[in-house]
Amino acid sequence: MRRTRRMLPLVLLPLAGVVAVLGLAAAPAQAHGGDTARVVAEQRVAARQVDLTISSPALGTTAKVRLLTPDGWAPRTRRSWPTLWLLHGCCDDYTGWTAKTDLARIPALRNVLVVMPEAGRTGFYSDWWNYGTGGSPRWETFHLTELRNLLERSYGAGSDRAVAGLSMGGFGALSYAARHPDMFRATASYSGVADPLYQRGGPDNVLAIVRGQGADPDALWGDPVADRTVWAEHDPYVLAGSLRRLPVFLSCGDGTAGPFDPPGVTSPYETLFLAESRHVADRLHTLGDHRVVTDFYGHGTHSWPYWQRELHRSLPLLLGAMGVRA
Repeated sequence: MRRTRRMLPLVLLPLAGVVAVLGLAAAPAQAHGGDTARVVAEQRVAARQVDLTISSPALGTTAKVRLLTPDGWAPRTRRSWPTLWLLHGCCDDYTGWTAKTDLARIPALRNVLVVMPEAGRTGFYSDWWNYGTGGSPRWETFHLTELRNLLERSYGAGSDRAVAGLSMGGFGALSYAARHPDMFRATASYSGVADPLYQRGGPDNVLAIVRGQGADPDALWGDPVADRTVWAEHDPYVLAGSLRRLPVFLSCGDGTAGPFDPPGVTSPYETLFLAESRHVADRLHTLGDHRVVTDFYGHGTHSWPYWQRELHRSLPLLLGAMGVRA
């Protein structure tokens, strides 16, 4: 890893049942309009892990979020903690980070609130364009308006925030940080879809991912040529000028077998995402950003052991930006 000057997803229980069985306090009765997001269930699933089910107008349905809570945390707490948002990748869900990594055992994360929201199998952390008509799903609105407000009001989320993610979630981390320049203090992408408009296969990759999960690819951002402006409004490479004020961590392997892989395995996804990540890194360098950290570690595929390792490597940058010792 080097600092470069080259630019470079549980069973849903009714709230009363959860409270009775798991000992969580019931949410206070509040008047809610029909267009207001609200928590409809809480479930403690493990030590320091709580799942919330949220009725979301932005999505037109319910969605889940897992919280990894800091020491001293309780529902309806009056305290607040620095908050790390961890975003999942395509075809996974909000349980991925706790199920497939050592996240819950990292000592430094006992001092922050970690938020792991559901984002759809191929939601791409976006309010879907839907051929210009808008409407659901609006993942960006759900995450950064509805969920953020709920967490800050009742679940201890503070205003010091960082955001990181893998693959599709790496895109989300970069895009959210760029599109909301005052919301996050740092961002990290692990094997991320860093540049959806990348000339050598970026658009085709995004469209294939969405289509492969049975969704309409043109409903996301439209056609990459005819509706290029919509794509550009989400692309971290295009939005790099808004990222240059933040510490940014970019990591990726080259798609060949590495230390965590069987011999001979390859990963075309990883090869593409390395090219996209380098492209973003080079753009940031051109813009004069000297706070970019890259870990383009060579041999390695698109798989969890590498993302766990890169989470550890990026924590000093992410937590340090929020004033937390890693």
